[in-house]
Amino acid sequence: MSIGADPRSAAGLYERKWERYSVNRQGMLMTVGFDLGAPKMRSCQLIDISQGGASFSVTTTIGLPLHYYLSVVGVASRIGCAEVYRTDSRIGVQFIKEIDEELLHTIVRADYFTGGAAKPKVPERRYMVGVEKGGLGSRIT
Repeated sequence: MSIGADPRSAAGLYERKWERYSVNRQGMLMTVGFDLGAPKMRSCQLIDISQGGASFSVTTTIGLPLHYYLSVVGVASRIGCAEVYRTDSRIGVQFIKEIDEELLHTIVRADYFTGGAAKPKVPERRYMVGVEKGGLGSRIT
């Protein structure tokens, strides 16, 4: 076995397989119980996403199983997820089947067009506007 062939070797330990995109999108987690009854829905806030996984925050992780479906609001797809880590309110998942590039870009573009990624440019306000022309606060008459 050559050096670097082990996926846990130091060279590949911190490398990611897919490029991650920061997003700020509303999502829904859908869980199905053992009885296959009515699915339970829970909202989440998507933080970042890649072709192979995502991370998001939830209000509480109580009662949330380790496998569920992720739906991004505005995108008509459900993505099967398996949890990789869970902290207080943040969850990281790996997708059961990696999503295609077109779906990933649909999610990222929709975030961009709804204002999640890009903030509108605010016109710069100059300091002391109008003072030189007898404006508000000026003593020149």
